[in-house]
Amino acid sequence: MKDQSVKEIITTICKAVALAMGVAVVALSALNTIDANTSATLLGIGLACAGVAMLQKQ
Repeated sequence: MKDQSVKEIITTICKAVALAMGVAVVALSALNTIDANTSATLLGIGLACAGVAMLQKQ
């Protein structure tokens, strides 16, 4: 039971990080305060977290 709740917490955190990275890139791009390399890095981190969240479900 405890292992299941830890997996659910990790999945929720990964989903939140993925969403936050996407929103951050959009907001910073709108303000013209982010360059392409930084935005690609942030989106890569978000994509990796989304992948981890998807793999946790299997």
